[in-house]
Amino acid sequence: MSRKFLILEIRRVLRAPRFLIFTVAFPVLMFLLYVGIFARGDQDAVAPLMVGMTSFGAMSAALFVGTRVAVERKAGWQRQLRLTPLSGGGYLTAKAATGLTLALAPVILVPLVGALTQGVSLGAGSWLRVTLGVWLAAIPFALIGLLIGQVGTADSVQPITQLVMLPMALLGGIFIPVEAMPHWLLQISHVLPSYWMAQVGRGAVTTDLTTSLGQDVLWLAVWTMAIGVAVVRRYRKDSARV
Repeated sequence: MSRKFLILEIRRVLRAPRFLIFTVAFPVLMFLLYVGIFARGDQDAVAPLMVGMTSFGAMSAALFVGTRVAVERKAGWQRQLRLTPLSGGGYLTAKAATGLTLALAPVILVPLVGALTQGVSLGAGSWLRVTLGVWLAAIPFALIGLLIGQVGTADSVQPITQLVMLPMALLGGIFIPVEAMPHWLLQISHVLPSYWMAQVGRGAVTTDLTTSLGQDVLWLAVWTMAIGVAVVRRYRKDSARV
């Protein structure tokens, strides 16, 4: 991976107003809104809501990278890059790293707002799990964003991303507690990476879990490998057309 290319990518994204709105402001505002509606007078509910919005922010920020990939494919930028010393692996790695860099914003800001304005107090290990743990759990979502960008068009990539992101957030227990789901729906949620991402964070604020951190990591690793293979195969298929 070219460090200069990665820095260029990050700078390009940071200049986009949509980044500031959807990956920085939106998760924080959603957290404060949810606290005002669902946790008024219930301090015990604030920390789980903080974890949910941190997970949602990291997931949506990581998926955002697919938009630029689709636009670059339409503009022929990918074809031009294939003629440079930058390898395909370097290009894909830089894109995934960009998505993870974007995910840092909500992973830092939502817990910070929770601590400073809502009185959330956790131990050092728990804060590390909510921040670093959730951030690392965003890796498969950066790859899903890459895959969407590779298969979608510049016009369809945003609707496709929404169709992927919102069901994953709902069924993964990010917007609604998994305890409120019927049994059959819970079985579906257990397959989704969003569920396991949220479980990583939930372990920091509750001991009432049915999964272990090892299970969370294993499922996220399986998703990462599966989507990673799909991304590489799709990129090679596009490369064969050049």
